[in-house]
Amino acid sequence: MRRTALLTAAAALVAGVLAWPAGAASGTPAAPAAFVHPGVTVSKGQLDFARSQVTAGAQPWRSAFDQMMASRYADLNRTPKPRAVVECGSYSNPNYGCTDEREDAIAAYTHALAWYITRDERHARKAIELMDAWSAVIRDHTNSNAPLQTGWAGSTWPRAAEIIKYTYTGTWANSGRFATMLRTVYLPEIINGSNSNGNWELSMMEAAVGISVFLEDKASYDKAMAKFRTRTAAYVYLESDGALPKTVPSQNLDTRDKIVKYWQGQSTFVNGLSQETCRDFTHTGYGLSAISHVAETSRIQGQDLYGTDVGERLRHGLGFHAKYELGGAVPSWLCGGSLKPGLGPIPEVGHNALANRLGHAMTNTETLTLRGRPAGSNNLFVAWETLTHGDNPA
Repeated sequence: MRRTALLTAAAALVAGVLAWPAGAASGTPAAPAAFVHPGVTVSKGQLDFARSQVTAGAQPWRSAFDQMMASRYADLNRTPKPRAVVECGSYSNPNYGCTDEREDAIAAYTHALAWYITRDERHARKAIELMDAWSAVIRDHTNSNAPLQTGWAGSTWPRAAEIIKYTYTGTWANSGRFATMLRTVYLPEIINGSNSNGNWELSMMEAAVGISVFLEDKASYDKAMAKFRTRTAAYVYLESDGALPKTVPSQNLDTRDKIVKYWQGQSTFVNGLSQETCRDFTHTGYGLSAISHVAETSRIQGQDLYGTDVGERLRHGLGFHAKYELGGAVPSWLCGGSLKPGLGPIPEVGHNALANRLGHAMTNTETLTLRGRPAGSNNLFVAWETLTHGDNPA
């Protein structure tokens, strides 16, 4: 009797293990059996909701749409400025094509959104013109900021491309060439990650995940997601991590002193503290935004990371920084009692998923989100998230 029960239990355990998606045992999300399109950061359901609200004149979506359409990114007369080699040094010095590339990518995404909401084909054709111009020319990114630049532009291009390829009723003859650009120019620069400040690798993995969805590249998706999970755990501290933050093994942060130095000299760790909090909130915002974007893409592709430590880290990270962004008194133990605010237009995606959909109380994050509406663009890789994600139930 006992032997039979044990055999039955063992068989059930084996069956359960075999039923897990690849990588689940190690906590790494696996690529879906079939990719969902459009499926990078924003889904068709979310686009449909935004379109319905804008059409109805409902707020805040209508004002968010009007803001987007009044921006330089929605200009139908925009002339793309592609380069064969984009050279970006530290803090974009030198800046040979860096701003042009990022902003042309945002413009392509802006026109893709404008097409979807208005059904004005001029916007779809402008998005295609921008994507075609770059895919015909660009061959490389160089200098010290090349990985970050590739991550930022590479996060935005597939958002635009997904909407156009899978919703535009006209033709995009050079979509294959655009895919080749992502595969050969962007993906190799970012897929192996970075040991710089955490916002670099998070943005790079956001780009790698989005590109992998567009290319339907399961191996790259899995690799990027694994690096993303490791870096997210090392970027936002949770008290459940223990006395010290988690680390990325390749960085060899194997002593307390090394970890404290990497965390900008911060030696007291509390829920939601980021590796870059004591640097400034702007770079921290880049990291938190990338975390929310990857979590959103993963949810669209069938695996909801908001219910894992990724969601907990994002929830605490947003709440912790929102408190001080709103003017909360800074204690002496935190960054020597001095902070540099400036999170940017980044809380909408995380707030919608965690507060609206999952029901977490996020008072400070909600206050900051509402205060920032309609959220615009940071002119790097974040754009129009009140329109696409604000209070969006899809």
